[in-house]
Amino acid sequence: MHPFLAEIIGTAILIILGNGVVANMVLNRTKGQGGGWIVITAGWGMGVYVAVFCVGKYSGAHLNPAVTIAMVAAGKLAVKMAPLYIVAQMIGAIAGACLVYFFYRPHYELTDDGDAKLATFSTAPTVRNIPWAFFCETLGTFMLVLPIFCMVDPSLDMGDINAAQKRSYTLGLGALGALPVGLLVFAIGMSLGGTTGYAINPARDLGPRIAHAFLPIPGKRDSDWGYAWVPVVGPIVGGLIAALVARLIL
Repeated sequence: MHPFLAEIIGTAILIILGNGVVANMVLNRTKGQGGGWIVITAGWGMGVYVAVFCVGKYSGAHLNPAVTIAMVAAGKLAVKMAPLYIVAQMIGAIAGACLVYFFYRPHYELTDDGDAKLATFSTAPTVRNIPWAFFCETLGTFMLVLPIFCMVDPSLDMGDINAAQKRSYTLGLGALGALPVGLLVFAIGMSLGGTTGYAINPARDLGPRIAHAFLPIPGKRDSDWGYAWVPVVGPIVGGLIAALVARLIL
């Protein structure tokens, strides 16, 4: 499978299962309504596990522009590969969000809360303090990306694109292994997710937010574009800091 297609499929799986668990918890008259935060974080962790398990050997399973940019900054991925990865991730995220909406459409019609509907697509802070939310997203992503560098085989040289192709783009979320990275995301959600909803992934937030803007969702609110830059820029900054720290300590 080509890495471009792998990133589309992997990111779509991530969003279908991740945003799907949120929809199952917050929309009216679903079987899982009111299941709570632990169910949401577990669902996201398992979503990451499945996505990484499916495409890790083909693209490294970045599934996240912040991861891709951090890999480039650390010299572990060729610069020319970054646009391909990021475009694929955005396509997969938008497609996944649309599929969640079509799957739960009757429940969107039964739900009056516009904030709850938006929550099934994108994140929002519990306290509307933008600098603080930016810090939370930055630290959360730092705690995602740094272990990617610390837990992989240091002998892997991903700087050369030909070597990268031979190793099936090993470095990425898939470098940790599907189960460890799923547990890592579950841990981040349980420990650091209660402030902003731990987007920790620009595609995960921006792609579904774009879908929310154009889908004919009954009774929807605005897509909160005033906040939208935080879960994009914060994760990128967190990933870059993690890449810098990794280059210093490893």
